[in-house]
Amino acid sequence: MDAAVVIGRGVPRGAEEQVAELYWEAFGRKLGAALGPPERGRAFIAGHLHHDRAAVALTPGGDRVVGVAGYRLGGRALTGGGARDVLRAYGLFRGLPRIALLALLERTPEPGELVMDGIAVDPAHRGAGIGSLLLAQIAAVAAEHGCSRVRLDVIDVNPRARALYERHGFSAVRTEQTPYLERLMGFGSVTTMHRAVEARPGHTLEQQR
Repeated sequence: MDAAVVIGRGVPRGAEEQVAELYWEAFGRKLGAALGPPERGRAFIAGHLHHDRAAVALTPGGDRVVGVAGYRLGGRALTGGGARDVLRAYGLFRGLPRIALLALLERTPEPGELVMDGIAVDPAHRGAGIGSLLLAQIAAVAAEHGCSRVRLDVIDVNPRARALYERHGFSAVRTEQTPYLERLMGFGSVTTMHRAVEARPGHTLEQQR
């Protein structure tokens, strides 16, 4: 494990561009069709973050985010921005097809469920256990909000991420073939995985929202 990081909750103010850079480096192939080109996509992500919907890994002084795991809970995810924001950023004719693509990536939690986005770690800090630390923090968030499980999706071209999730108790529950997205977003199937968590007594989603 990397002793040179501090795990916390929430994106610090002023670190929006750092988080957007990490997200784009990790998921740019998938997001490019909807939010590209890269500089515009990173700006859109940075400008529409919900700061309280992430676990983060910070350098010891707290001046840089080197890892992030976003999640959706209580109707909000780390990455925000609605249809109106997309149209404002990209214009009507370019914005409408982007809205349709983003809708394909949307995931709504079921009752008692926290939906996690993928983990993004700075390349210079990979292999040091940051992903494991972030997963543990996400599980703690889910338990504190009265959730009974964490759900995530992993694409077929990211076997290392799937192996990480399996090591931390996630099990595959279904795989959806998505050949219509392979040329656009670079993946041909999506596997949904679940991990059970033990809700902590006295905590509910309504209380913690």
